[in-house]
Amino acid sequence: MDLHQRYPAISDLKARARARIPHFVWEYLDSATGTEATLRRNRVKLDEVLLSPSILHGEFTPDLSTKLFGHDFPLPFGISPVGMSGLIWPDAERLLAAAAGKAGLPYSISTVASQTPEFVAPVLGAHGWFQMYPPRDPKIRADMLKRAKDAGFNALILTVDVPVASRRERQTRSGLTQPPKLTPRLMAQVALRPAWAMGTMRMGMPRMRLMDGYAENTVSLSSTAHIGYLLRTSPDWDYVKALRDAWEGPLIVKGVLRADDAARLQDEGADAIWVSNHAGRQFDAAPATIEALPQVRAATTLPVIFDSGIEGGLDILRALALGADFVMLGRAWHYALGALGAVGPAHLADILAKDMASNMGQLGAKTLADLPGCLLTP
Repeated sequence: MDLHQRYPAISDLKARARARIPHFVWEYLDSATGTEATLRRNRVKLDEVLLSPSILHGEFTPDLSTKLFGHDFPLPFGISPVGMSGLIWPDAERLLAAAAGKAGLPYSISTVASQTPEFVAPVLGAHGWFQMYPPRDPKIRADMLKRAKDAGFNALILTVDVPVASRRERQTRSGLTQPPKLTPRLMAQVALRPAWAMGTMRMGMPRMRLMDGYAENTVSLSSTAHIGYLLRTSPDWDYVKALRDAWEGPLIVKGVLRADDAARLQDEGADAIWVSNHAGRQFDAAPATIEALPQVRAATTLPVIFDSGIEGGLDILRALALGADFVMLGRAWHYALGALGAVGPAHLADILAKDMASNMGQLGAKTLADLPGCLLTP
């Protein structure tokens, strides 16, 4: 089967994944918060970024490689952290870590993943990034950092755009709870998705295994909040300083939309700024990330990482043209897993690379450094 004939775009992977993932899981993956205005705004504003084609450049093969944190990457994109990744597709964390390692791309594991850093360590490549929702207890924080480092994760992501629990109404209506409980309503949905059901039976019901390990004798599990929220705090500037002192390696701060915050983070010792609105999942009046990107880029000399709303290689080019150094995707990798299982991530990477190369040919852009010059300014 030629995957490029059947699934030439992320939208094709998304459609097949929806048909293979139970409805309540789909609502968790695909939903945003509120009326989902921010999710839609990400798409609208990306489409407003126009690039000007250039002619008569002869034959060339675009160079898609880049450098970040002193490392060479064959492609300028990677895998964002997604909480409870293994709920979306069985064994997702290990499958994605292995695919990223084989492709030479960064893989990010979430604090609230369904597997621990140690579980994915045997297949982790050279570019493991550990995403932290900040624990309130300094001892838990120190142990978590040590475990991530010992498992081979060499960059730390502090997510700062989730100071409180968000309201994701579609997810709530679906009946999903944390930890997941298979009610008769949800079991009926599972029965219609045999591949997901068999994989989940093999792996066991997903839980936040890293956080669960710290739960005993720490908090009461009678709360309706999931364990991640019970153990973590809302970080402040002192927390950033504490992490900077504790972590040897790149410190990335994720969830930045304001220029003044980016400038101060550089002063506080961050190594990269991650422009993100959490794909519309946290706050429904946020600007599109592509709107915020130019101001953040102008405020710092640090590498700028970008996410939210990416639906193809052309969107990656748009972000790079506006000043991003690297682009991360979350949902798309899980669409790929849901659609095709273990072979999905490699196919997605190929889709994105081919799309980028095709569009760079239209632009006459031989390297990623040529992209800012392709912007069509009003």
